[in-house]
Order: sequence, then structure tokens, then C-alpha cells
Amino acid sequence: MSIPTGITEDEIANYLLHTPGFFERHAELLATVQLTSPHGHRAVSLQERQMEMLREKIRGLELKIVEMIRHGQENVAIADKLHRWVRAIMLTTNAGDLPGVLVAELRHQFLIPQAAIRIWGAAAAFETLPFAQGVSDDVKTFASSLTQPFCGANAGFEAVGWLDEPQTIASTALIPLRHGVAPNAFGMLVLGSPDPTRYGADMGTEFLQRIGEIASAGLTRLLPVA
Repeated sequence: MSIPTGITEDEIANYLLHTPGFFERHAELLATVQLTSPHGHRAVSLQERQMEMLREKIRGLELKIVEMIRHGQENVAIADKLHRWVRAIMLTTNAGDLPGVLVAELRHQFLIPQAAIRIWGAAAAFETLPFAQGVSDDVKTFASSLTQPFCGANAGFEAVGWLDEPQTIASTALIPLRHGVAPNAFGMLVLGSPDPTRYGADMGTEFLQRIGEIASAGLTRLLPVA
């Protein structure tokens, strides 16, 4: 195949693409082709430019590997914390101590500044304990309306008042507690932070939802036997 006069760059590229034997027949061209280097705009050989491209690709792959390793380590750390929290719940034999252990271990394992819990409709044996103190119907309705944990700025929620220092809270996570798939919540877990970005409205809630499911499962021991 010959190259006609007045050829365009696209035609040259198409010719080389469909003529794989060209550089085998003209191997000397590979040593003389000069390209512009992206580093300093100096002229480099085709082989050197290919090496630069390979090095850049390798660096990109190395960064991805490092990122994957970091995410893997973070996931292992989170799994370990979750394991220790669940273990503490399971080892609590006195049901009345369970809410306190649950909150204390949650704060400790995940470095949560403040946390509190309230349960309504607890069995008579637990009605006088702090976690069973009365809450308004608005709180109960709000908790039951949540299909997933609420995260966002502290807008003066009644539940924030359960915390030790509610006046310092800038962002909060409100996690409903349910018995299985029951439509109505029997309690709520509130997490608070002075950092306004700790519980942002745009954050994912999957992990907090798992926290709520585990907490709910453990706390059903406090409910009246059906």
C-alpha cells in the first residue's frame, strides 16, 4: 500500500494502524522518531516516551494499590471496633445495665463525643431507670417516622437534650430502635458532636443503620414479654 500525496494525519494514523508490518520493514525509524516530553517539553525518542508513559501508568497503579490497602486497613479497624462493641453487649448479663454499656462502649470504640439512649414501653422492672424516663409523643412519632438514621445539624431536637452537654452539640445522628420489622420504634439512640461536619446531612447512613439494628436486637431484652 502506497501513501498518496496530500495525505492527512488521520490517514497516516489509519495507515499505520492497519499496516502492522510497517515498522518491521522500517525499524530504523523507531530510533529516529522524536516526540515532545510532557516533562519540560524537550524532544525525546519514541522509546523514551513509551518508557515515560509506562512509568506514569505504574505510578498510577501504585497509588491505587496504596489506596486499596488503606481502605482495607480502615475496614479491618472498623470491623474490630464493631466486634468489641457487640461482644460487650453480649457479655452484659444484667439487662438493666445494657443501655449504659451499649452507649459507653459505643463512645469508647468509635470516639463519639456524646451519646444517649431512651426506651419507651420498657418492662415494669426497668421503668425507674434513667434510660426509661419519659419522652414526648413528638419524639416517639419522629422516631417511628425514620426509615433510616437522621444525620444533620442540631436543630434543637428534644433528643439532644438527653446528652450531658447538649449546648455544645453542632451535629447529631438520631437512630431509631425497632423490634425486627415493627413499624413503630421503641426507642432512639442519639449521637452528638461539637463538630458540625461529624454528622452531615450528606453522609452515608448504612453503618449507623447497622448500629441501630444491633442495638435494637440487644435492647429487646428490656421489653415486656409478649
